[in-house]
Amino acid sequence: MSLESVRAFFAAHAPDIAVIETDDSSATVALAAAAHGVDPARIAKTLSLRVGERVVLVVARGDARLDNRKAKAVLGGKPRMLDTAEVEALTGHPVGGVCPFGLATPLPVYCDVSLKAFDEVVPAAGSTRSAVRIAPERMLALTGGEWVDVCQDIGTPEG
Repeated sequence: MSLESVRAFFAAHAPDIAVIETDDSSATVALAAAAHGVDPARIAKTLSLRVGERVVLVVARGDARLDNRKAKAVLGGKPRMLDTAEVEALTGHPVGGVCPFGLATPLPVYCDVSLKAFDEVVPAAGSTRSAVRIAPERMLALTGGEWVDVCQDIGTPEG
């Protein structure tokens, strides 16, 4: 169902973007990078976080780590990762396939500024064997997201 909700999202909002399915698992950043032939930094991982009573999604480059101090300041409270059952119930996507598209529940989407280093990133597409290739600005626009700076500084980004 999750992959189908993502397919439906793109059919309705961006029919030019194809969902890519692979035989290999892309459930982790390393596996996704290998499956799609890209540097791990280009994988756009989606973190499902609870901040107080709110649940939010933060999309960041694959090699980025959340900076708790920055996240607390920007999001208005200490973020904590959702457990597997909460992730699937709220997003409709399994862990390893979570993305900001085709969500079961409307959730605020925040894209970390680290994604701006790339012209194209590869987020999951609702399953552990699917993804899309998309420009970070387009992902932000399609999800109604907001740019934030919530990850640790990485240094000079690789292209």
